[in-house]
Amino acid sequence: MATAQVLKSKEYETIYVLRPDVDADTAEKVQGRVSEVIGRDAGTLVKVEAWGRRKLAYPVNKHQKGVYVYVKYVGRGGLVQEIERNLKLQDAVLKYQTVLIASDVDAAAVTVDPEEIKFARLELPAEEEEKESRERALGLIESQDQPRREHRATEDDFEDEPAEAKKDEEEPS
Repeated sequence: MATAQVLKSKEYETIYVLRPDVDADTAEKVQGRVSEVIGRDAGTLVKVEAWGRRKLAYPVNKHQKGVYVYVKYVGRGGLVQEIERNLKLQDAVLKYQTVLIASDVDAAAVTVDPEEIKFARLELPAEEEEKESRERALGLIESQDQPRREHRATEDDFEDEPAEAKKDEEEPS
């Protein structure tokens, strides 16, 4: 006799980063796609948070900042792979990461607050990324943040020998 294997639900959280110049409609489209995949694969969306534009730890595709979105959900088996596949297909997504929170969750017992699964529309002000010039990056040009150090060159700066040694050479014995 073959017994049916019961798949346990697992709780996951995914954080994905959008390009910093993304508009609100594109961000909603990406989140709508993630919600659709979770619903289609019999998962439960628990929480969605838009964290806004933040500085990245390191440049990604020449971007210094990104728009962070946090998604928490409960699902089975291949749900994570399907969500990540859909995120990979979106041009607006720079990076994403999924973490397993709990491995044995009763999907029927999960309570969902309707306010927590609403995607808050991103109203990000247009921001010009400050381009750092090559000279400033190399330290050839001082930035406004650093105090300017003034040093006037004197003859002493260009001397190779101490003044006493020079004095001994000039006076004959």
